[in-house]
Amino acid sequence: MVNFDNSAGTFPKPESVRQAVSEAVRVLGGNPGRGGHRLSLEAAERVYKVRKSAAEFFGAETENTAFTPNCTYALNMAIKGIMQFGGHIIISGWEHNSVSRPVYALTKRSGVKCSVAEIYPDVDRTVEGIEKLIRQDTLCICCMAASNVTGRILPYREIAELCKRRNIAFICDCAQASGVLPVKVGDGISFICTSGQKGLYGPVGTGLLISSGEFPLSTIIEGGTGATSGELAQTPYMPEKLESGTLNTAGLSGLGAGLDFVKSKGIDTILRHEKKLCEVFERGLEKLDAEVYDRDMPRVPIVSFNISGRTSEETAAELSKGGFALRGGMHCAALAHESLGTGKRGAVRFSPSAFNTPAQVNALLRYMESISRT
Repeated sequence: MVNFDNSAGTFPKPESVRQAVSEAVRVLGGNPGRGGHRLSLEAAERVYKVRKSAAEFFGAETENTAFTPNCTYALNMAIKGIMQFGGHIIISGWEHNSVSRPVYALTKRSGVKCSVAEIYPDVDRTVEGIEKLIRQDTLCICCMAASNVTGRILPYREIAELCKRRNIAFICDCAQASGVLPVKVGDGISFICTSGQKGLYGPVGTGLLISSGEFPLSTIIEGGTGATSGELAQTPYMPEKLESGTLNTAGLSGLGAGLDFVKSKGIDTILRHEKKLCEVFERGLEKLDAEVYDRDMPRVPIVSFNISGRTSEETAAELSKGGFALRGGMHCAALAHESLGTGKRGAVRFSPSAFNTPAQVNALLRYMESISRT
């Protein structure tokens, strides 16, 4: 099976990631931060090394870099940490359910008010529209850097500048941007939430919540942290404040190796490689009766399309029979499909990784041509 569904999770992983996970399971037997014995200290040292590497990658302070099980947890912790006591939040009309669902829940349970901003092809019009939605009680703007549906790059830098000017927290969902775009905290980006298993090439079960340190978060999870253990109140010290419970030492070891892989390759090199594969695929789609979405918009390496006469699920299922993994359907992003006009049909998503090749893309296109004649 050739994986062209890397937006959901990169596969295969670098050999260094597999080795790091295996070595951690074999050697790092202690619970990090939960004792003064050698096993615990060795595990804690490994976790700190990965934390420091992630902080450097995203331009953050080490203590403001917290680990989470995935991007969804990070987004929930950031959104609810800012909004759990009420107020007004602005999200874009392209958000993943990891944003829209917790915000919806807050509007039902906590009296939070939400405005949904339209994203236009024109950046200035988009930012002006968002600014018009700001109210006196607006605490936060939450917007993805790049769409998981079409790859469209949203004007996150300009939104960050707006938030900085208006002293509003900006939560940026970087699940599709990390590893291909140079996203950093600061200059208006208050929180980066991202997955470890996608463009950072780490294992599943890893994520990051990275703060600029400007906006404190209320906790939505409390428990054992290894810090201030004699107190009933949750520790106020970062990053332990946001990391209740035992950390995934093996997964984080793999994430560290994934970060090293991306750093060694360079995000510009990875981006160029994946964009070339998308260009090859899009040229091949021209020979088929296909509709490509957001074709003329700035995008991360994703091609979203539909084949005439087939639903997106039917196309993806047929491609799977031929040994090619692409994702069809709604991509856990109902708002985005509504904005795109594909709310009933969904779309098929092609998303390559650093390990895919032009030969694999051409093999996919040949198979698509063969099934189009049936």
